[in-house]
Amino acid sequence: MPAMSHVRVFRREDRDQLTTLVNAHAAAVVPGATVSVNTVLSSLERCPEEYVTDPWVAERTTLVAEHERQITAAAHLLRYRNDPDVGEDYRDTGHIAWFVHFPGPDADAGSGTGAEHPAEQLMSACLAQLTRWHVRARLADGQLPAPGVYGVPEQWPHVRATLERAGFVHTGHTETVLIASLHELPALPAPGEPPLPGLSFHRTLGELGTRLTARLDGEPVAHIELDTNLERPERHARSGGLADIADLELPEDPHPELLGRLLAEARQWLTLSGCDRILAYATEDEAEEIAGLTRHGFRELTRTARGWEHRAV
Repeated sequence: MPAMSHVRVFRREDRDQLTTLVNAHAAAVVPGATVSVNTVLSSLERCPEEYVTDPWVAERTTLVAEHERQITAAAHLLRYRNDPDVGEDYRDTGHIAWFVHFPGPDADAGSGTGAEHPAEQLMSACLAQLTRWHVRARLADGQLPAPGVYGVPEQWPHVRATLERAGFVHTGHTETVLIASLHELPALPAPGEPPLPGLSFHRTLGELGTRLTARLDGEPVAHIELDTNLERPERHARSGGLADIADLELPEDPHPELLGRLLAEARQWLTLSGCDRILAYATEDEAEEIAGLTRHGFRELTRTARGWEHRAV
């Protein structure tokens, strides 16, 4: 008789297997992405990066599915308070913050799981928990504690299929995540090459990271903010090297060389910071930004579906 799977609350002794499961999903999206056991455990208790929404959380629970002593599926759930200080979209809602599981034999088709598959058992337990919380809406995402991994990326067809079979519907938007190696970005002009007339760059602290501002004849015309704190060494399994574009602003009709020069300045600064790769994010309506980044060394890493809501089935 085959061994049965069972779902239970996460225990600290599960930490290594849970981290392996999380890292497998993260590495399928971002090359080489790994997080430490400490990072995973810390993320189950609080999410300090979400300094606006995290204080709104009233309850958290993590569930795992175990099969023959192996953690094969896991989910992290949040219940948001029903109080006036909580944002309206979050108030009195329950979230599957992330749901991960090893795929079945038909992973390429995103299917192949039956009612007895650990992922299906775990999803049933998640829905039961959300029901016990009596929330007004049940939502889902894939926000793992790893840079660039959120929503339901196209590399997780097995997760998407499990959500859809359970009655979750993609009601949000799709974002494109791009990546570039720093050596693929434009380089600064060589000595003797004519610079853009009147163009200068100034480095300051921005709201989201280090801001590099392009000024034309002394007037600011564009800026880029770089976040180099994605992989703090005390929290991650290996030291940093990955940064992201936290903000990019260009004029409506930019000079054709402006974005390249801005990225060249970013490349120089990030190289000095010890980074070797950079992420960028864009929504469906930012096709021009995607095209501009692609022309200057970026490539598409994934498309991820954000915003999932449970509908009765």
